[in-house]
Amino acid sequence: MPEGDTVWLSAQNLNAAMAGQVVTRCDIRVPAFATVDLTGQLVEEVVSRGKHLLMRIGEYSIHSHLKMEGSWHLYRPGSPWRRPEWQARAIIGVGSSAEAEEWTAVGFSLGILEVLERANEEDAVGHLGPDLLGPDWDAASAVERLSRDPAVPVFVAVQEQRNLAGIGNEYANELCFLAGVAPTTPVAEVDLPRIVDLGHRLINANKNRSIRSTTGDLRPKKTSWVYGRVGQPCRRCGTSVRKGQLGPTPLIQRDVYWCPRCQPDSVALTDK
Repeated sequence: MPEGDTVWLSAQNLNAAMAGQVVTRCDIRVPAFATVDLTGQLVEEVVSRGKHLLMRIGEYSIHSHLKMEGSWHLYRPGSPWRRPEWQARAIIGVGSSAEAEEWTAVGFSLGILEVLERANEEDAVGHLGPDLLGPDWDAASAVERLSRDPAVPVFVAVQEQRNLAGIGNEYANELCFLAGVAPTTPVAEVDLPRIVDLGHRLINANKNRSIRSTTGDLRPKKTSWVYGRVGQPCRRCGTSVRKGQLGPTPLIQRDVYWCPRCQPDSVALTDK
């Protein structure tokens, strides 16, 4: 599942290949932007902002969000694609000149794709809280934002991108376990500075990895404490890991995993 570290690494790889290059091909396969042609313009940089990616080209930004199934790939001209062409929503070729394509960036199954004037980037990402992987990371601001609604379950609060940008479902589950709190625990009852610091350290430890691990073990089926491990023994106490649903509204629910012994709570979750 793409989380902030996935998007950060994608942006780093795209930036390394594209920054300073000239656009040789521009194919945006979204009806509202299908006529956009940035050919001949210079790619200034590719950056991430939480789970959002901004490809800055001339006076414009190609803004994308991977959602659940999206990804950006880089290909040399003529090399085979690893996903079918019908899933491609953006194809951006770059080279040292408009006639010399050296890389092709392909965005597949992107949940959000739009072309903005760079002056209007804040319309797309201005609502986000402090970016856990950003150069301007502000832990105190993240704690303050999380504290604004003290009754919200911590599992829900850390995934609200307006509080802090970059944490998704997997990290939220793992953070709750590592902090020894049940996912349903209200933020008012949680050591928020500790949660924020732990989240910052975990996502930074994983940002350069193709395999995410919160246990420190990169071997298959050893990378998580509770996430995706329903019915399996807790790695600390041996109790069976449980799975349920929890979210900000009855219509927006996410998979939640917990150890009932290591993460006790008076508010029961219904096993899925």
